[in-house]
This record gives sequence, C-alpha cells and structure tokens, in this order.
Amino acid sequence: MARGALSREEVLAAAAELVKRQGPGALTMRGLAAGLGTAVTSIYWHVGGREALLDALVERTVADLGEIRPRGRTPEQRVVSVARALRRQLRDHPHLVALVHERGLTDRMFLPAQQALVREAHAAGLRGGRAAEFVRAVQFQVVGHVLVERNRERAPAQHPGGEELWRAEAAGDDPALARALSRPPAADRLFMTSVRALVRGLLAGDGG
Repeated sequence: MARGALSREEVLAAAAELVKRQGPGALTMRGLAAGLGTAVTSIYWHVGGREALLDALVERTVADLGEIRPRGRTPEQRVVSVARALRRQLRDHPHLVALVHERGLTDRMFLPAQQALVREAHAAGLRGGRAAEFVRAVQFQVVGHVLVERNRERAPAQHPGGEELWRAEAAGDDPALARALSRPPAADRLFMTSVRALVRGLLAGDGG
C-alpha cells in the first residue's frame, strides 16, 4: 500500500485490531507497518511515535465506548439495555480497555455510559444522591461481573472441581441445587438475572 493511499484512520484501525487480538505488547511500529504493507516512516508520518499512537488509540477506544443507546419501552428495560451494551463492550475489547486504564482514563471511558444511566435515572424520577447511587450501582455490577468472568476464563483448572465439591450431600436435602452448582455458571443468564434484580430494586427504592 502506497503512503498516499494510507489514512490515519486505517493506521488506528489496524493498531486497534492488533491490540484487540494480541495485547498492547504486540504493538510495534515495525509490525504495524508490515501488517499494512507500508514503510515504518509512513506510520510515523500519520500518527507520530508509539506513545502518540497509543494516545490516539486510547482516544479512539474512549469514543467507541461512548456509542451506547438505551433500548426498550420501560425504565427497567432501557437501563438493562445500557448494562448489556457496556458489558459487551468491555468483554469485546479487554486489551483496549486495559490500555485505557493503564493511561489513567478509566473514569473518562465510563462517562458516556454513566451519562446514559443518568438520563434514565432522571426519567424514572430519581434525583440527587439517589440517582448517583443508582448510576454507580449499575456500573459496578457490570464491571464486577466482567472481572469475575475474565478471572474464571484465565484461572487454571480447579482441583477439586465443582462436581467433587458439590456432591449431593453438600447441599443437604436439595440435590438439584448440588447438580446446578457443580456445573459452570451460565454467564449471560446470570448477568441478566442479577442486573434485572438490581435495577428493579433500585427503581422501586429498595437500595437501602
């Protein structure tokens, strides 16, 4: 690809894809240039050095994570849709999210999602401290769930495993419970169950 045919956005898109697949450590100017079929000097010309590239990549990620649009007819449906969208973004871009965090822009990254939740809180009649608690509770629920999911995925094989730990007698007179707990959790279903219960309680004023 000739230098004239290469745009800054193409460089950033290629860098984002590389980081998404392999992590920030895999991002080198030489490797990026090779992947784009251009000279290293062309990469520098479009985005500057590696630190400038990382800064631009972070800005791009923050902007992409801002694209959250609530869906649904009821306040609960709309807030849950924001939570689902945020979880999906965090799950789909772990390396880019980590890069944003490393560069001290985590709060800014979450601002668009928070603003969407604020609008829904106000529409539901929540104001002031109660609205703030609502926004943070939903955000923390999403982030905490994603962190647990990621830790489970990266954890070594467990010994003893769930089947050994949750034999029928471990659950007293509830063998169905033991069988369920011996299996890996259904992450999507568990997320929806927990976030719906949280949002329903907060909207009803059961936040404590």
